Amino acid sequence: MKLRVISPVGTLFEGEVQRVLLPGAKAPFVVLPHHAPLISSLEAGRITYTSAEGSEGSLELSGGFVEVKNDTVVVCTE
Repeated sequence: MKLRVISPVGTLFEGEVQRVLLPGAKAPFVVLPHHAPLISSLEAGRITYTSAEGSEGSLELSGGFVEVKNDTVVVCTE
């Protein structure tokens, strides 16, 4: 699945991933391939992802929103 993290200054990350852990407004949640479509607000925290090759990476967020649709995860943050 594709992960794209964008902010007003540009794209912070774009790539193929196996899973994404997101800091949801109510609780952290994981998105895996073929996840049901959703839109959710995000709290300040860390996005952790596993790349298609199996390596782990992370990004700090100050909050924002996520849209999951058609095996694409788009995170909008400040």
